[in-house]
Amino acid sequence: MRMLNLGIVAHVDAGKTSLTERLLFDSGAITSLGSVDRGSTRTDGMDLERRRGITIRSAVAAFTAAGHEVHLIDTPGHADFVAEVERALGVLDGAILVLSAVEGVQAHTRVLMRTLRAMAVPTILFVNKIDRAGARETGLLADIRRLLSPAAIAVNRTTGLGTRAASVTDLEPGAELAELLAERSDAVLESYVDGLDPVLLCDELAAQARRGWVHPVFFGSAITGTGIDALRRGIVDFLPAVDPSLSEKPLTGTVFAVERDRGGRRFAVARLFSGTLAARDRITFADRSGRVTSVLDVDGRQARVPAGGIARITGLPDLRVGDRLGTTSAAPEPTRFRLPSLETVMTPAPGSTAAALFTALERLADQDPLIGLRRGPDEGSLVVSLYGEVQREVIAARLTEEFGVTAEFSPSRVVRVKRLTGTGAAVTRIGDTEPVVHWATIGFRVEPGEPDSGVRFALSAERGSLPAAFITAIEETTRATLRDRSVVDCSVTLTHTGYASPISTAADFRNLTPLVLAEAVSRAGTVVCEPWEHVDLDLPEDALSPVLALLVRLGGTPGIPSVSGDSAILDAEIPSARLRELEQTLPGLTGGAGVLTARPAGHR
Repeated sequence: MRMLNLGIVAHVDAGKTSLTERLLFDSGAITSLGSVDRGSTRTDGMDLERRRGITIRSAVAAFTAAGHEVHLIDTPGHADFVAEVERALGVLDGAILVLSAVEGVQAHTRVLMRTLRAMAVPTILFVNKIDRAGARETGLLADIRRLLSPAAIAVNRTTGLGTRAASVTDLEPGAELAELLAERSDAVLESYVDGLDPVLLCDELAAQARRGWVHPVFFGSAITGTGIDALRRGIVDFLPAVDPSLSEKPLTGTVFAVERDRGGRRFAVARLFSGTLAARDRITFADRSGRVTSVLDVDGRQARVPAGGIARITGLPDLRVGDRLGTTSAAPEPTRFRLPSLETVMTPAPGSTAAALFTALERLADQDPLIGLRRGPDEGSLVVSLYGEVQREVIAARLTEEFGVTAEFSPSRVVRVKRLTGTGAAVTRIGDTEPVVHWATIGFRVEPGEPDSGVRFALSAERGSLPAAFITAIEETTRATLRDRSVVDCSVTLTHTGYASPISTAADFRNLTPLVLAEAVSRAGTVVCEPWEHVDLDLPEDALSPVLALLVRLGGTPGIPSVSGDSAILDAEIPSARLRELEQTLPGLTGGAGVLTARPAGHR
């Protein structure tokens, strides 16, 4: 049986989880149809998800369709959990992008489609809620082609649109489809001239869709089940399945999630790109190796998971999100996640301790590495990175419900970083103080790096001049210190080393490193930088002037607008701290017709 890893993505409230439930029910994978409103869906397993009616963590379920085992990954729809979505996208064979027939193309829909296209994930579109009052078809299809993909093509049409009796019928291949496919197919072009061949058009549509060149559009309703049979056929016809022969190759895979069961047992969830994996197998990852204790398949059974499978691995506590398994050169490059732009300072509330808060947050950060946990400015405080206020509310609720810890949060602020403005150096040697406090000699030279280059650690002294454990202690402490001080994009060179055997310990180097490094950074000098956003705006033409004025007032830099008919396209760059104000003000200036998408534009 061929395998296919399918992601379902959408703007919040487009009906993504309801569609997941319908696909599982109609295929017989579940015996009763769950409801988001009743909190009974299969993939929203957390109590918090059921209460709030939103998906917070990606969940995996399986069903069969036309001889294919489909691993269905339900992802969060809220923009605050975009990192969870991006982790899932990196392990997909194909995706369904869900839109509401009423709300149409929304801001986060555009962000998702742009990401799917950039990652070359073959995608089909499902227009949900055709049974709702206000549902659209022709006008919405035009919006899809204008805002999401000019290569979108409808494969069915609706009758009774906007009523409970709404239904769909398949469209016969015609001239519109031939014109789209002929751009990449000489055979279709010849057929278009000599006379349309429906079989050729269907075959070519499937071939181009599997390559991500065109995007079939299905209309239907997850609640009533209308159009779901056609969508299930489309999943098999238009998305690429895994070649079974890949199981015969060496193991490669990527960890995209970390989970814990109710008993606290930790699972690393990995998609296997090639090879197989079972209990007691030894694997390599992140320059380490280890033997797995157990491997569960997507249905929770002990099994040898083949290529294309989802493996839940236990026994390797060092296995982290983003780690690549086996001969990693054959696995796709990991996704570069969008970094959070907000942060908050957390302190334990009365009745909780700093140690309990730190332990609980470490567990959450294990599941979501972009939480970016670091020490705060005051004793016992911690700084946590955020994508938005909803995520902060979710973290607070999970701390209370899962760990019995309550915390107090400072108002969210944008993440500011420090960059070096010059080169600095500092050295502290054994004997510089009397009595000796640290039995260690450490010297650093720090230099600014290129934007987004991260922190590079290098040695100018011979590696054999210091035991490897001491060098590891210095490097780990260096990275942790710079992270706690929000210093980014720099090069740190260890210039001087020394120790006194057998007195010196790794603790001497861990304790001295922050002091010497702080002195070197101080001599280099730093500048504080704040994050900026690149925004794309789709506006009514008569709203262009007030929006331009708003962007200038917010400290932004507008680009040159493009006007076509009664609509205008505008891009700009603004400080991230002002993005929320732009999002809140835009609907009033545009009569609710403005659409905004944003992406990081670095720090300044």
